[in-house]
Amino acid sequence: MPRAVKGLLIECDPSIKAMIQMYDEERHDYIVEDLDDDRHLVIKESQLENLKARLDQDLDAKIGGLEDSESEGQ
Repeated sequence: MPRAVKGLLIECDPSIKAMIQMYDEERHDYIVEDLDDDRHLVIKESQLENLKARLDQDLDAKIGGLEDSESEGQ
């Protein structure tokens, strides 16, 4: 019998979508359906907070790395 999964439609930049797809390849924890090539995904509602935290952590690390490299060049 089919099982329903509660999902949320999200719209994001293509770069963020690529990051979410990369995370999902590991354990298939986030994406219910990839709706198009650009910006839209349906993700598991129960994983929203985990996904936000992981994105925040990775983006902070990348931005922090950029700021460090910019300050070294001055």
